[in-house]
Order: sequence, then structure tokens, then C-alpha cells
Amino acid sequence: MKKSRLMNLLILIFFLTVAVLPVVSQAKDLAEDEKLSLITRLTAKIISSNHYRQHPLNNQISSQIFDEYFKFLDPAKMYFTQEDIKSFEKYRFYLDDLVQAGNNEFAFNVYDLYVKRLAMYRQYCEKKLADGFDFTQDDSFVIDRAKVPRPANMQEIHDVWNKKLKNDLLYFRLMKRSMAEDSKAGKEVKKELKDAKKGSAAVLDNRSPEEKIKRRLRDIANEVEQKDKNDILAIFLTCMAQTYGPHSSYFSPRDEEDFNIHMKLSLFGIGAVLTSDDGYTKIVKIVPGGPAAKDGRLNEEDKIIAVAQESSDPVDIIDMSLSNVVKIIRGPQSSKVTLTVLSGKKGASTIPQNITLVRDKVELKSSEASGFIKAVKHGDGTAGKVGIITLPNFYMDFEGAQNGDADYKSSTRDVKKILDGFNKENIDGLIVDLRSNGGGSLAEAITLSGLFVEKGPIVQVRQSNRDVSVKYDPDQEIHYKGPMIVLVNKLTSSAAEIFAGAMKDYKRAVIIGDSRTYGKGTVLDVVALKRLLNYVNQDFPAGSIKYESAVFYRVNGSSTQQLGVTPDIIFPSITEYMKAGELFNDNHLPWDAIKELPHDIYDKNMEKDLPELKKNSAVRVKNDVKYKLLKENIDLFNKYKDRTTVSLNEEKRWTEYLKEKKVFDEQEKLLPQEERSDSKKDKPEETDFLIDESINILYDYIKSSGKVIAVAQRAA
Repeated sequence: MKKSRLMNLLILIFFLTVAVLPVVSQAKDLAEDEKLSLITRLTAKIISSNHYRQHPLNNQISSQIFDEYFKFLDPAKMYFTQEDIKSFEKYRFYLDDLVQAGNNEFAFNVYDLYVKRLAMYRQYCEKKLADGFDFTQDDSFVIDRAKVPRPANMQEIHDVWNKKLKNDLLYFRLMKRSMAEDSKAGKEVKKELKDAKKGSAAVLDNRSPEEKIKRRLRDIANEVEQKDKNDILAIFLTCMAQTYGPHSSYFSPRDEEDFNIHMKLSLFGIGAVLTSDDGYTKIVKIVPGGPAAKDGRLNEEDKIIAVAQESSDPVDIIDMSLSNVVKIIRGPQSSKVTLTVLSGKKGASTIPQNITLVRDKVELKSSEASGFIKAVKHGDGTAGKVGIITLPNFYMDFEGAQNGDADYKSSTRDVKKILDGFNKENIDGLIVDLRSNGGGSLAEAITLSGLFVEKGPIVQVRQSNRDVSVKYDPDQEIHYKGPMIVLVNKLTSSAAEIFAGAMKDYKRAVIIGDSRTYGKGTVLDVVALKRLLNYVNQDFPAGSIKYESAVFYRVNGSSTQQLGVTPDIIFPSITEYMKAGELFNDNHLPWDAIKELPHDIYDKNMEKDLPELKKNSAVRVKNDVKYKLLKENIDLFNKYKDRTTVSLNEEKRWTEYLKEKKVFDEQEKLLPQEERSDSKKDKPEETDFLIDESINILYDYIKSSGKVIAVAQRAA
């Protein structure tokens, strides 16, 4: 532990002892509000003392917290008026004092008003839906309300509600109209017959647009109204944390569990994906290999109406928020849970059935590394093989690793197994697809990078006191020695940027993708509050705090913060035109640079070869039919991405929809039959235009003078 962090921890312990001891001496078991007060004081102290910014919790931060909380609860400016904001103005420069004293009245008072306004909106909608709308009027609705002024009073807010409801209703009307048109053309009828033959529960949703809106509002109200004080406080404390940095937050005990599941890619439960539907909890998907799949009695579309723990009475979950339902269905391994279920296949009149399942470990396979070998035919008739690895995030079961579990989950271990298989097949080259990889474990980014280089530094880390430490490849073995491509986009973030940056600096791979990656270059520390409670003789679920504690720098000295990693070859893509990235986040840290570290270069000729690789790729892309389709999609996206208003005239909206549909249908005709939207694809990666062109670039790279030899010799 760094000296500054140790000092901060000692200060925090002192704070705990002095500030909390009087409370603890009065009562060992704290009341709920006292626990929440303690959590607030801890969070305020940890964030202000340990965040990389090292900014005191003062009036400036207080004002930011004030604005951030209203923005978080009401980003579309639909529930709070300017009059409401004025009524809370007394708190604007007082929140810093309140949170340091553990006073949460502002958070709960504002949320109470939010719940009341949502209930008013629901009542307003139900009345207006009964009255009906005139869709022949030339009116419009502002869909991007971030920059519009907040409604001055309730009269203005009613006008916003009216247009918002009309727009939502029009959306469902157009959807129904479109489905009717498709049905006339025979498309939907064929689909229904096909589903019926398979015994599928999928049917057309025949509910009216009005009924769909009512049910959606009911589900939203259930979720908002059933948040307990812990959930509400978590929102407020996260708003406080994000005034320091966009990736700082407070995890409630429930959020903490979800974070651990995301890193482990596993949980103890029944193995079913759930959603809210008109007050019911509906099964969307059965997870392969989970308890529900092995038991076989639960099916998609089934509705759960009650849940009973082992040796306990059933709890009615109709109208219960989805987050609360999930909480009571999850549980310890080997424990039993009984679900009372209405069969989706038998309809509303079915007799409820009790299904008892034994909770077990559920592996989230869809989020783990995957790989396959693509057979390639060259123009001269020769065959080739390319290994393609897709990695959605950098995951690691920290608890399993610390406990010595031989099979703990790790992205590096999974990728290594895939590489072992590729090496046995003697692939010509490798593509690592990190598009939209949101990052994850720093340790995994380092060890995964080490699979492709022999030794040396992988990333530099600078603490808030400006001390710099270097993280090195932990082994001196290369698990794949051949040529490789790394695919990225603007959603490639954090740990994925460390990996891409290391491969670029070592000239170990050609980086291909958008003009930059996301730009999230900060180290996140997670502090479990429960550990600190031991110092004041307390023991209760208190959640965790996540905050930016340091900044990443590449081997070449450049930070990945804000500007990300620039690829060697830039591809056309829709993500390139998205407003995505750290530079669009409020309160983000700026880019800077430090000294470069000595490091090996695996391909000294790469810079000379890149212009030719780019030139050849540009010629292919320009003449590719799939590129024409992609470019038209990009043009369509650009046409509408900055649109801030939409028409509320039904015929105008319908005409606009038909124009978009015509473009889409023309694009479909450009594709081979097996690649069209109505054709089943077992491996969508195989029809990915960017993957196909990456393979072409890979073989151009292999053909470059001495490319394979250079990499193999250096690796040896």
C-alpha cells in the first residue's frame, strides 16, 4: 500500500473513532437511520480524502451534488419544476455540511417528491388515454430535453406530459400499423406458423397501444415506489461521488452483489432471466446449465406469482419491483426455493403450479471469452485458417483466486485455453475482438497482455501524490507467437485500452477500429465499508465505495485517459459517429503524459508497412457490397442522431418511417440469402464486414517481408 493511501486510512480510522464512538457507546445495535447516517459519513470522508482529485468537500462540491441529484432523478426534466428547485435551494451550499454530519434529509425529501410526481404523471396519463388524442395536428415533441429549460410550474409540466404521452402512444400506434402491413404481406403469418410448429410460446402482442402504456407505467411505478432507504441513499451517494469523477459511485449491498456477479461471471440462483410485465415477473430466458434448465419444468413466458424460502410461507410477488424479486430468488448454494408459477403456454386460466428448485452456481457463459477458427480461401485457391477471439470484458473471480480455488474464473485463463487450441490447429494469424469491451480487472489486462509478449512493462500507474509505479508482465512465456490484429471501437474501455495500448507500443499487433477508444484511463479502488465498521464495533451490510484513485499511462508515456488509444488503421463504423467516450462525461480527468519506458519492439518494420496496408484496405472497402450497406446505415444514423424533435402528426411520422424502411429493404437485397435478417445465423461473427476486412488486412500483414519470421525470432 502506498504511503499516501496508508496515511488516508489512518486518518479515516481516527475519524471513525472520534466521530462515531459517542453514537456506538449509546447503543451497540444501531437503528436503520443511524446506520445510514454512518454510511453517509464514511462515504463522504473516503471520497474527499482518497479520490485522485484530492478536492475538499466544500460549497463548490455541495452545489454540484445538488444539481447532480436532480439531474439523475429527472434527466428529461419531466417531474421537477423550477419552483420545486427553488423550494430546495436552501440546501445548495449546505449539503457538504449535512453529509459530513450524516444528515440525509435532502436525499429523502427530494425522492419523496419524485415518487409523488411520478404518481401524478401516471394518473394524468390514464385520464388522457381515456380522452384520446388528435394525431392530425402539426405538433412536435422535444425528445432530447437535456438542454431545454426546466418547466417553470405545474401548468408547463402538464404540457410536457401531454406531448410525451402523445409521442409514446404514437410510437406504439406506428409499431402496430407496421406489424399489420407486414401481416398483409404474409410475413408475420408465416412466422406465427413456424413458431407454432416448434411449440414456441411466442405470439403476437395484441394489446392496444393504450394498454401497453398503462402496463409500462405500472411497472415503472412499482420499481420506483418500492425502493427502500438503502436504495435511495445509494442514488444520492453516487451523485455525490460522481462530482469527483464519472466512474465513482456508492454500491448498496444489493449493487455490491451485482458487481461481484459481473466480475465472477457466476451467481447462486435458479438460472433464469426475468422481466416485469403488467405487475407479474415473467421468465424471458432459461440459462443453459442452470438449475431451472436441468429441472426442465420452467419455460420462457411463464409468470412467477409467489416465492417461498425453505420452510417458510410463500411471499406474494405480484406488483413487486423486479429488483426485490431477484433479491429473494437468489440465495445460498444448495438452498431450496419454491416458485408459484402460471404456465405461459396454457394462458391466464391455468392453475398455478409450485416448482421447487435447489439453488446452484449459474455460469454466465454469454459474457466470457469465446473463440472459433474461420476457414479462409485465397484468390489463388489456397486455404488458410484464422483464429478469432471475442472478449466482452476483463473478468476475474477475486474471491475464488484468494481462496485458492483451482478453477476460479479468469479472462486470461479462458483466453489461454482458446490459444492452446488455436496453436494445435496451426492458425495463420489471430484476431482479438475487443469492440465494446467495457474493461474490468487491471490484473487481467496485465496478465492477458503477457500472453503475447515475453517480458517487460505493460502499464504505468500514477497515484494522486504523483508517485508512479510500473506493472510488468508476470511471466516470461509467450502463449501465441504469430501475427495478430486487435479490433477496437469507441466503446472499448479501461482494461481493454491497456491491452490495446500495450500491443500497439510493443508493435506486437496491428490495431484496427474507430478513430479512438473510449478514453477511460483511471484506476478504480473499491473499499468495502463493512471492514471499516469493525473499528467501531459495528457489523451490518454497508455496501462499498468505488472511486478513481490513480491514472493509467501506456508504456510510451501517454495516458489512456480522455483520448484513449488511436488505432493504426481506421475502419468505417456506426460507433465512430456516436457521442461516446470519456470526453463527453462530466467531471472527467484530463489527458496528460509522463516519461516513456524502455520496451521491446516486435516488428520494427510495422510503421513502414502500415501505409500499404491502409491503401490496400481502402481499395477493398470501397468496392465491397457490404461496405455500401454499412455506409448507407451510417448515413441514416447520421441523419437522425442529432435530431432533437419529432413530429406528433401520425401521417408525417408514417411517411418518414416508410422512407427509412425502403432504405433498409434495399440494403437487405444487397446481402446474400444466408445473411438476411430473416435467415438464421449460427455464427454472426462470420458475416461481420469488419471481421472479414480484418482477415484481409491480416493476410496482407503476413505477406509483408519477413513478418512471421520477425515475430517468431523475437519471441524466441
